[in-house]
Amino acid sequence: MNAVIAGPDEHDLGAALSAVGFSVTRAAGTANRPALEEAGIHDAELLVLTDAALATAIPVATDLTDDLRIIAYTTDSLPEFVKGQAHMALDPALFDPEDVAEEAADTGE
Repeated sequence: MNAVIAGPDEHDLGAALSAVGFSVTRAAGTANRPALEEAGIHDAELLVLTDAALATAIPVATDLTDDLRIIAYTTDSLPEFVKGQAHMALDPALFDPEDVAEEAADTGE
């Protein structure tokens, strides 16, 4: 299973995803199309957005990859134009990274 993280990983969700079997890469900068492609979005099953300001990465990623699951793991609300595309929107203050990673792995099987 492959996951791409867009945004900072202040809560170590990347490590938690790795612990449950994901190969984790990171989209650099603003997570634009070239950054997502360089991070391996074409082979990813999961995109994790940790900064709502990078929300434009969601429609770009879903355009590039069929059956991509999206998790927004941020304290900020997603903009209206992408809310319907995220499979889960979780606040790091309420959900531990290990629990999010377990759910992502269970959902991906």
